[in-house]
Amino acid sequence: MDRALQVLDFLYETGSPSSVYAIAKAVGAPLSTIYVTVDDMVEKNLLSRDADGSVWLGDRLYHYGLAYARSLDFLGVATREMHDLGREVSETIQLCGRDGDYMQVLAMADGPGHFQVTSRVGTRVPLNWTASGRLLVGHLPADERLELFRRCARSSPTGRADIDPATLSTQAESALTAKLSIQAGESDYAVACVAAPILDDKGSCVATISIVLPEQKVLDDRDHYARHVQVSAERIEKMMGWRSH
Repeated sequence: MDRALQVLDFLYETGSPSSVYAIAKAVGAPLSTIYVTVDDMVEKNLLSRDADGSVWLGDRLYHYGLAYARSLDFLGVATREMHDLGREVSETIQLCGRDGDYMQVLAMADGPGHFQVTSRVGTRVPLNWTASGRLLVGHLPADERLELFRRCARSSPTGRADIDPATLSTQAESALTAKLSIQAGESDYAVACVAAPILDDKGSCVATISIVLPEQKVLDDRDHYARHVQVSAERIEKMMGWRSH
């Protein structure tokens, strides 16, 4: 079993068919041992062998992958991680997605304290008001982002949300590159949000996970919350099989 896993891991990491000799050399195993392992895996359709003798992942693995993919539910995976993150940082956690020109709260786990968050599940706000909103469009082409913000940017209740399309487009791209976006007081007074993108296998931001908390807490310990929310986003991507981006 260990040898078979070494072979599969090597092919997965290289991303292309390989010779048995190259596999044996890479995993540090005797060539004769790898030949026996590979022959057995080919016989069981775990590997396929090309005419030149190189091997690649077999049909049986594809069917296993389909079965696994069917068992995954993004919102279910993300919601479990949302609650775990809430327990780690003892704050309110939200999952957000894009609904056209708006950011929408998809799920939410309230923090244990008395801090009240006005945005509940189903709430929609303009993309430029929130940290999540910028992340959700950060993967779009520059001209598409610019046109989007020209159309949808609105002044926020606090008056602190940026409405300049060019600035917002640049912020969105930078936030996605950094895999972190933070806003404080832009949407609600004294309320901050620390958000990380959840990227699919193509690198597109399909949703965000964010910590919503008093503005002062972010000013006091920004790195603490940033680190936790980024790790949570990465765990969701890993569970969904999207880490290849």
